[in-house]
Amino acid sequence: MSRLHPELGYPKITRLLKDEGWKVGNRMVQRLGRELGLAIPPKKPRKRRRGVSTGLPTKATHPNHVWTWDFVHDTTMRGGKLRMLTVLDEYTRECRCIHVDRRINAGKVQRVMARLIEEYGAPEHIRSDNGSEFIEKNLRGWLSREKIKTLYIEPGSPWQNGYIESFHARLREECLNREQLWTLTEARVVIGDWRWKYNNIRPHRSLGYISPIRFAQQLTQEGSEQGSGSTRPSASFRQNLDFLYNLNHVIITSRLTKHMAQFG
Repeated sequence: MSRLHPELGYPKITRLLKDEGWKVGNRMVQRLGRELGLAIPPKKPRKRRRGVSTGLPTKATHPNHVWTWDFVHDTTMRGGKLRMLTVLDEYTRECRCIHVDRRINAGKVQRVMARLIEEYGAPEHIRSDNGSEFIEKNLRGWLSREKIKTLYIEPGSPWQNGYIESFHARLREECLNREQLWTLTEARVVIGDWRWKYNNIRPHRSLGYISPIRFAQQLTQEGSEQGSGSTRPSASFRQNLDFLYNLNHVIITSRLTKHMAQFG
């Protein structure tokens, strides 16, 4: 029986023998298999590709010191795939980006990061798992040219990227599990709305129960008072905050109008 089915283990061989009328148990079949040299060779562990870190494991001590990024997956109500690239500043906890699309490859990851660098400045380090998009050769070369050091966690160790894992739990609990997303466009609007509230309104326990934007604003004010400069000019910061507030107001008003039209 083992020669007929060399891929099967002892419990399944025992089942087949019993089906043919043999009165045997697992232990007997296992013992006979070993005596006859029919033991199944153990599976060889698959070698997993790993990225090569160019920086030492480090804890963020200031804004733009360490960013972290990862993917979240979901589906629309019609079954369409949604893939989200999330980028977080580990020090301020500010969500720099949630890029929502059907598919996101390494090239798109690079384009998203280039846009974020233009908007916020480049981080010193970027932490990630060993996903194929993050360890892709061209992306790693581009990050090196941008003077961004890579920090790859150990395979199968998501706790080493705890900030982004915690953020994903909040995203899923407070947004994805509560909203009915029908289209890609709607998903981008709803998730963008949640990101704005996360950054500007939602209190964060590790930041003393203030929002990430408020925490970053306090750092800017403290830096100005000490005469050491700031990571973002306060006037520009206020302009950005006003713009985001107005944009959020437009989004919420649009969504309310849409729902009223549906049920009115």
